[in-house]
Amino acid sequence: MTTDKNILQDNFGRAHTYLRISLIERCNLRCTYCMPEEGVQLSPKSSLMTYEEIFSIAQTFVKHGVSKIRLTGGEPLIRKDIPVILEKLATLPVELSITTNAVIIDKFIDVLKSNGVNKINVSLDSLDEKKFKHITRRHEFKKVYNNILLLVKEGFIVKVNAVLMKGFNDNEIIDFINFTKDLPISVRFIEFMPFDGNKWDMSKMVSYAEVMEYVNASFPKDDIIRLKDAPNDTSKNYKIKGYRGSFAIISSVTNPFCDSCNRLRLTANGQLKNCLFSSSESDLLTPLRAGHSIEPVIQQAVQAKFKVRGGMDTLKKLQEPKLHNNNRSMITIGG
Repeated sequence: MTTDKNILQDNFGRAHTYLRISLIERCNLRCTYCMPEEGVQLSPKSSLMTYEEIFSIAQTFVKHGVSKIRLTGGEPLIRKDIPVILEKLATLPVELSITTNAVIIDKFIDVLKSNGVNKINVSLDSLDEKKFKHITRRHEFKKVYNNILLLVKEGFIVKVNAVLMKGFNDNEIIDFINFTKDLPISVRFIEFMPFDGNKWDMSKMVSYAEVMEYVNASFPKDDIIRLKDAPNDTSKNYKIKGYRGSFAIISSVTNPFCDSCNRLRLTANGQLKNCLFSSSESDLLTPLRAGHSIEPVIQQAVQAKFKVRGGMDTLKKLQEPKLHNNNRSMITIGG
């Protein structure tokens, strides 16, 4: 496929400047919405991208306009060659960031700083130690909490991502917002989304409107400040008057931001996903290893992108299990 059109621009005029690269499918937590209880079938090691392949693919995307790369997993920091990957990617003219569960991030402060990584997204779904243990199936709450405080102290820009689930942590919405009172962090509430094995249904989801009901019932109207969203932002941003930090809502289900989407995802085994909700993938690793150009594959994948949520353009379609059960588990996509 050849055209004068930028290979990262889709048929709806969206230019894709943001690449999320999953480094590993394994994780040191076992979050229920991310990984099925029985675990997942991991790709054989030979099928995973090496650090050289990650860099080569990233170079191609940067050549065509990607200006931001976020490293994800699994848990990216458990990959043994993460320092080398960071050093290689730091040579590219991009903003480099990372999403982590922060269990072991205290060991990587210097490596992150030396490679210009100053934006950290931390996944944390409860401020209650018992709930944390229930959802992650691990006893790591104190370590994660203390590492968030450490990241702030060390000058990192920290966002805390919380997936809301009705009857589990929706009663912590105000606790999370109050977490931003004395800390310069952004707490982002994410609507529970459907992936293979996470037993999703609409009744478990806490919508954008429901989050704001909690907020409006807990704070004076004049104290709830609507912030200006950044271009291509996935979140609707707010802060409480006098609080150091802010909060936001990512409403991928009830209020999708597809019109301004500029994101592509590369899985740890070299598959390009043009949408988080898409069940289709495009293999970049096989042609790369065969010495062929990956540009035609990228272009075809980008031009095949649906306008809304992988083709599920209504909530009714989203509730059809057959339309999203062929998608990967979140842990093998990359957060």
